[in-house]
Amino acid sequence: MITGEIERGLPELRDLRVGILHLFVRHTSASLTLNENADPSVRADFESHFNELVPEDAPHYTHTAEGADDMPAHLKASLLGASVSVPVTDGRMNLGTWQGVYLCEHRDAGGARGLVATLWGE
Repeated sequence: MITGEIERGLPELRDLRVGILHLFVRHTSASLTLNENADPSVRADFESHFNELVPEDAPHYTHTAEGADDMPAHLKASLLGASVSVPVTDGRMNLGTWQGVYLCEHRDAGGARGLVATLWGE
Protein backbone atom coordinates (compact mmCIF):
# COMPACT_ATOMS: atom_id res chain seq x y z
CA MET A 1 0.00 0.00 0.00
CA ILE A 2 1.56 3.32 -1.07
CA THR A 3 -1.05 5.94 -0.13
CA GLY A 4 1.08 7.62 2.56
CA GLU A 5 4.19 7.55 0.39
CA ILE A 6 2.31 9.32 -2.40
CA GLU A 7 1.05 12.08 -0.11
CA ARG A 8 4.53 12.59 1.43
CA GLY A 9 6.28 12.45 -1.94
CA LEU A 10 4.04 15.00 -3.68
CA PRO A 11 4.31 18.32 -1.81
CA GLU A 12 2.28 19.94 -4.63
CA LEU A 13 -0.69 17.87 -3.53
CA ARG A 14 -1.03 20.03 -0.40
CA ASP A 15 -1.60 23.11 -2.58
CA LEU A 16 -4.63 21.63 -4.36
CA ARG A 17 -8.03 22.63 -2.98
CA VAL A 18 -9.97 20.44 -5.39
CA GLY A 19 -8.76 18.27 -8.26
CA ILE A 20 -7.65 14.88 -9.51
CA LEU A 21 -4.48 12.90 -8.96
CA HIS A 22 -3.79 10.45 -11.76
CA LEU A 23 -1.18 7.76 -11.09
CA PHE A 24 0.40 5.60 -13.79
CA VAL A 25 2.91 2.77 -13.31
CA ARG A 26 5.52 2.61 -16.08
CA HIS A 27 5.94 -1.16 -16.16
CA THR A 28 4.22 -4.14 -17.77
CA SER A 29 4.49 -6.53 -14.85
CA ALA A 30 3.21 -4.29 -12.04
CA SER A 31 -0.15 -2.61 -11.57
CA LEU A 32 -2.09 -0.09 -9.50
CA THR A 33 -5.40 -0.60 -7.77
CA LEU A 34 -7.57 0.78 -4.98
CA ASN A 35 -8.74 -1.51 -2.22
CA GLU A 36 -9.05 -1.99 1.53
CA ASN A 37 -5.94 -0.99 3.44
CA ALA A 38 -7.02 -1.69 7.05
CA ASP A 39 -6.65 -5.48 7.22
CA PRO A 40 -3.38 -7.01 5.94
CA SER A 41 -5.18 -10.27 5.14
CA VAL A 42 -6.71 -8.48 2.13
CA ARG A 43 -3.25 -8.27 0.55
CA ALA A 44 -2.58 -11.95 1.26
CA ASP A 45 -5.95 -12.93 -0.22
CA PHE A 46 -5.29 -10.80 -3.31
CA GLU A 47 -2.01 -12.59 -3.90
CA SER A 48 -3.48 -16.05 -3.30
CA HIS A 49 -6.40 -15.37 -5.63
CA PHE A 50 -4.28 -13.97 -8.46
CA ASN A 51 -1.74 -16.79 -8.15
CA GLU A 52 -4.55 -19.31 -8.53
CA LEU A 53 -6.28 -17.35 -11.32
CA VAL A 54 -3.04 -16.83 -13.28
CA PRO A 55 -0.63 -19.64 -12.36
CA GLU A 56 3.04 -19.87 -13.24
CA ASP A 57 4.19 -22.53 -15.71
CA ALA A 58 0.86 -22.87 -17.51
CA PRO A 59 1.51 -25.13 -20.51
CA HIS A 60 -0.07 -22.71 -22.99
CA TYR A 61 2.36 -19.81 -22.26
CA THR A 62 4.85 -19.12 -25.03
CA HIS A 63 6.45 -16.01 -23.47
CA THR A 64 8.69 -17.88 -21.03
CA ALA A 65 12.27 -16.69 -21.71
CA GLU A 66 12.28 -14.28 -18.73
CA GLY A 67 11.18 -16.84 -16.14
CA ALA A 68 8.10 -18.65 -14.94
CA ASP A 69 6.69 -15.55 -13.24
CA ASP A 70 6.99 -13.20 -16.24
CA MET A 71 3.93 -14.05 -18.36
CA PRO A 72 1.67 -14.37 -15.30
CA ALA A 73 2.94 -10.96 -14.19
CA HIS A 74 1.92 -9.40 -17.52
CA LEU A 75 -1.54 -10.98 -17.31
CA LYS A 76 -2.08 -9.88 -13.69
CA ALA A 77 -0.99 -6.34 -14.57
CA SER A 78 -3.47 -6.25 -17.45
CA LEU A 79 -6.29 -7.50 -15.22
CA LEU A 80 -5.72 -4.79 -12.60
CA GLY A 81 -4.50 -1.97 -14.84
CA ALA A 82 -1.67 0.52 -15.02
CA SER A 83 -3.40 3.58 -13.56
CA VAL A 84 -5.80 4.96 -10.99
CA SER A 85 -7.40 8.39 -10.62
CA VAL A 86 -8.19 9.72 -7.17
CA PRO A 87 -10.09 12.88 -6.25
CA VAL A 88 -8.17 15.46 -4.23
CA THR A 89 -9.86 17.64 -1.62
CA ASP A 90 -8.10 20.20 0.57
CA GLY A 91 -4.63 18.91 -0.21
CA ARG A 92 -5.28 15.21 0.42
CA MET A 93 -6.41 12.22 -1.55
CA ASN A 94 -10.15 11.90 -0.95
CA LEU A 95 -10.29 8.14 -0.39
CA GLY A 96 -12.92 6.18 1.48
CA THR A 97 -12.27 5.27 5.10
CA TRP A 98 -10.84 1.86 4.27
CA GLN A 99 -9.35 2.57 0.84
CA GLY A 100 -5.70 2.68 -0.09
CA VAL A 101 -3.67 2.78 -3.30
CA TYR A 102 -1.73 -0.41 -3.97
CA LEU A 103 1.31 -0.78 -6.17
CA CYS A 104 1.03 -4.47 -7.02
CA GLU A 105 4.29 -6.21 -7.87
CA HIS A 106 3.61 -9.32 -9.91
CA ARG A 107 7.19 -10.57 -10.37
CA ASP A 108 8.88 -12.62 -7.66
CA ALA A 109 11.81 -10.15 -7.70
CA GLY A 110 10.53 -7.14 -9.62
CA GLY A 111 13.02 -4.43 -8.70
CA ALA A 112 12.45 -0.68 -8.71
CA ARG A 113 9.18 0.62 -10.16
CA GLY A 114 8.49 4.13 -11.41
CA LEU A 115 5.24 6.06 -11.15
CA VAL A 116 4.06 9.09 -13.07
CA ALA A 117 1.84 11.37 -10.99
CA THR A 118 -0.26 14.03 -12.72
CA LEU A 119 -2.16 16.59 -10.66
CA TRP A 120 -4.95 18.69 -12.09
CA GLY A 121 -7.13 21.17 -10.28
CA GLU A 122 -7.08 24.38 -8.33
